[in-house]
Amino acid sequence: MAAPCPEDPSLERHFKGHRDAVTCVDFSLNTKQLASGSMDSCLMIWHMKPQSRAYRFAGHKDAVTCVNFSPSGHLLASGSRDKTVRIWIPNVKGESTVFRAHTATVRSVHFCSDGQSFVTASDDKTVKVWSTHRQKFLFSLSQHINWVRCARFSPDGRLIVSASDDKTVKLWDKTSRECVHSYCEHGGFVTYVDFHPSGTCIAAAGMDNTVKVWDVRTHRLLQHYQLHSAAVNALSFHPSGNYLLTASSDSTLKILDLMEGRLLYTLHGHQGPATTVAFSRTGEYFASGGSDEQVMVWKSNFDVVDYGEVTKVHRPPATLATSSRNLIWEALRKSNLCSPPWFWCMERLSSLGPEVQPEVDFPVPPGRGRSQESVQSQPQEPISMPQTLTSTLEHIVGQLDVLTQTVSILEQRLTLTEDKLKQCLENQQLIMQRTTP
Repeated sequence: MAAPCPEDPSLERHFKGHRDAVTCVDFSLNTKQLASGSMDSCLMIWHMKPQSRAYRFAGHKDAVTCVNFSPSGHLLASGSRDKTVRIWIPNVKGESTVFRAHTATVRSVHFCSDGQSFVTASDDKTVKVWSTHRQKFLFSLSQHINWVRCARFSPDGRLIVSASDDKTVKLWDKTSRECVHSYCEHGGFVTYVDFHPSGTCIAAAGMDNTVKVWDVRTHRLLQHYQLHSAAVNALSFHPSGNYLLTASSDSTLKILDLMEGRLLYTLHGHQGPATTVAFSRTGEYFASGGSDEQVMVWKSNFDVVDYGEVTKVHRPPATLATSSRNLIWEALRKSNLCSPPWFWCMERLSSLGPEVQPEVDFPVPPGRGRSQESVQSQPQEPISMPQTLTSTLEHIVGQLDVLTQTVSILEQRLTLTEDKLKQCLENQQLIMQRTTP
């Protein structure tokens, strides 16, 4: 019996309460609350439980530009055009603490995964890091030469990425406070950036209507999408790392399959520019906001049953492919000559030639291969064997790691398939028993 196809994403809830364009949305840890900010200077907290009342928080003196729940969900941060950041306790009282250090609009706020610090980005051309509980400003990162629209921590909290109107994306080391790399491929203002859940890749959206994905270890451009007909305002990774959600001024949302490098869905709901999107922490829902003053909650309906525990293995997306690569990949996929994981792993051993190899850089499992620190330029100890041989051996070890991880994934998928087949047979027997007179 064939497995059922996943349903299309569906509109689940529709929240109205803002009096101007919605600028930002974010889910709490348990998906019970959804926060949104607006040009109306207010913050709204919507309860996912039907018939529950929403909270309206007033405190900012100008437009609210960004919101982010702390990892625990006990705090909510917001930034505003009034140049301040506020940390709220998201309950009926709506108490908040004000943080001041920026000299212009605060465009972005994001908590570190440990909740101890948060990072902000501003039109004053700086990225600033703050202590959450000591309620103080810690330090600035100041190499952008135009407004900084977005800044995010990496999942492990060691890196910060920022996007700016100077058309660059910058990667920073939090400890050394140095810029590790600048990505300059965008042809216009960069509106949004975020880390892949694995921490090995970043995706950025731009006013040039594009979305780009880079590897933060090699700084190589992995994927490039030009699917929207207007500026891309925001993006969000699915927690599995397999999908990317985008919002655009062309009024649409798009969901991309990063494993196959293709568009999955285009969603129409907002009347006017879609300004913001965010997946829930589980990936079951995603929210969007727009200049039409509306907040929409969608049910993902992705076929997560097929993945089960496999979705917990974060894999970076496939690399940038030429049209010839895509054609060959599509032909192989349709003919079922090889399953995607094996094709991705064995691509260097194939005879397709370098111009058609759809490469993927998998994250190295903990305890194997080189650490993230060793990827950065550190003095190397003298070695007795040729450098080329060393590189070849390291590559072979890396490929063995990939094969080991892939075998584990395939074993889990086989187990899931067996369980589903067993369930289908049991259901069929029940049906036959009921129909037998």
